[in-house]
Amino acid sequence: MNWDKLLSAKRLGLEDREFKNTDEIRSQFQRDYDLIIFSSPFRRLQNKTQVFPLPGSIFVHNRLTHSLEVASVGRSLANLVAQYLQNREDIQNKVILNELGSIVSAACLAHDLGNPPFGHAGEVAISKYFLEGNGRKFKNAVTPDEWNDLTNFEGNANALRLLTHQFSGRRKGGFALTYTTLASLIKYPYGSNAMIPGKSKFGYFQAEKDTFLKIVHELGLKKVSDQPARFARHPLVFLVEAADDICYEIMDIEDAHKLKILDTPKTFELLLNFFDPIKDKHFFEIKEQVFEEVKDLNEQVAYLRASVIGKLIRETAEVFIKNHDLILRGEYNQTLIKGLQGKSEEAFEKCKNLAIREIYNHKSVIKIELTGFNVLGILLDEFITAIFNPDSNYSQKILSILPSQFSVEGHSFYKKALSIVDFVSGMTDLYAVDLYKDIKGINL
Repeated sequence: MNWDKLLSAKRLGLEDREFKNTDEIRSQFQRDYDLIIFSSPFRRLQNKTQVFPLPGSIFVHNRLTHSLEVASVGRSLANLVAQYLQNREDIQNKVILNELGSIVSAACLAHDLGNPPFGHAGEVAISKYFLEGNGRKFKNAVTPDEWNDLTNFEGNANALRLLTHQFSGRRKGGFALTYTTLASLIKYPYGSNAMIPGKSKFGYFQAEKDTFLKIVHELGLKKVSDQPARFARHPLVFLVEAADDICYEIMDIEDAHKLKILDTPKTFELLLNFFDPIKDKHFFEIKEQVFEEVKDLNEQVAYLRASVIGKLIRETAEVFIKNHDLILRGEYNQTLIKGLQGKSEEAFEKCKNLAIREIYNHKSVIKIELTGFNVLGILLDEFITAIFNPDSNYSQKILSILPSQFSVEGHSFYKKALSIVDFVSGMTDLYAVDLYKDIKGINL
């Protein structure tokens, strides 16, 4: 793969129009960023669970604040990589390299748009409805590949659909983003029929297969497997993924401290583990000076968190640069985080293990997951049952709630089911619970 082809300002759905890579006020890639940040799906992230239940008196991260932070980290990562690429003689269009920060930050903003309410529990709830719930009776109504999509609901694939699908009454190309921004979002460049055994991760639903292939061919993504078809990631995906990994792992530690799931000494230990007393002597000297002035424990944790993130940005950028040629050949097959070495590698692993043990399995997290599992299961059943019995009075009332953009008329069951999944997965946590209560008569 080569950068001159990988970086394109062409927009999906607007291929007949010529777009220049720069603009007097905003570049095309900065326009992508603005299109996403001003959109309704992005705003709805403020009421979608990240890890912990939505805030009461203590404001922890939701999907929106997480996405903004990932975009900030992603921009820094991309700018470091752009500095390296400017020195490469095999890249003709050096001007567009200045836009890497805008491209990656836009993809970072969008990386969680396809996630349903209630965090990853929402993904499981949608999958289980078709796999184990009332939805399993529809298996013979779809193809095997379509059934894979429904029984392995994937937020990454749903993000691509949300950004590119022409919903009823909407314009062709969805958000009409640039091909490069869209490609930077596709962590798993293959369909559900090519999932890696043991992992329910894939990059597009069968409904978006043609769109995916247009992106692949436009940007020259390398094909790495024929049967089933798999492609190499766009190189910028590694930076988006690294920014996400850094933010959720480190910010979850800070949130857990605020919620008193982790005490201060343990939090300090986890964050200080990233620094070597000898190699990072200057950091420890500065830290002592800062802590002499800043006595608030939460502010001290915030300072350490910021220092860790800064260190990880530099080191993951170095991993990308070190493996640049492998990445361009489609032969680098792990995350940039896994390329860390020394103290950072050890400390990140400790944070990850503790998070699994004490944060993600905390009872407050389990409770919100149980709520989501039941709420989404019921909502899916109500609407999907209604589309198969449209003539009943009850079904007509249920379907009248469905916004016009999710029209199910004249479609196959697969496309009808996806329309219902579009509606349910796009809900905020609070709207899903309220609608559940309304349908069940609990609010009354």
